[in-house]
Amino acid sequence: MSPVFSHGDLRLYILSLLDEAPRHGYDLMQALTERTGGTYSPSAGTIYPRLAKLEEEGLVTKTVDGRKTVYEITDAGRTEVAARSGDLQGIQAGLADSVRLIADEVRGSVRDAMRSLRADLAAASREEREQAQPSLVDDARSRSREQLSRADAALTEFRGRVRSELRAHVARGGELREAGVDEIEAALRQASDAVARAMRV
Repeated sequence: MSPVFSHGDLRLYILSLLDEAPRHGYDLMQALTERTGGTYSPSAGTIYPRLAKLEEEGLVTKTVDGRKTVYEITDAGRTEVAARSGDLQGIQAGLADSVRLIADEVRGSVRDAMRSLRADLAAASREEREQAQPSLVDDARSRSREQLSRADAALTEFRGRVRSELRAHVARGGELREAGVDEIEAALRQASDAVARAMRV
């Protein structure tokens, strides 16, 4: 069972994709990856057994087209998709909620990390201004290198924490869709701007 879909949801989602158009197995795997924002990339070992089961139930048929096997939904399959339209809407709403949640979590982590980094950079800048003297240029450069290492360590720690949160979210069944990644990228651009402003303090 995938970390994104609850019990039975993947089966229904595959049926809904076939209701849109006939597809071969690889096409289904690509569609699932795209629809889940890249958080779930099913393997052939996950997709084909479910397709075989749907075929046994009379919900899909398959035809061989060259080297590809194309799956097509049957009338019985369409009837099930129509009867469970409410379940499908629930699945889609859950995926959208998960994207918003992970985006909010990332924005919060970015804000916290940037507040800490701005404070560290501001303190380092004040310390350098207080201690710097024309005759001690080399010492000032040495201190700057030390502070650079400190800032780099903070950024590395932040990156690791956010990656861990993202992976944990997906492992718990969360979804990360394209819109959510767009929000994450926007938050990171804001964070980059904040770093630039902090260095000017």
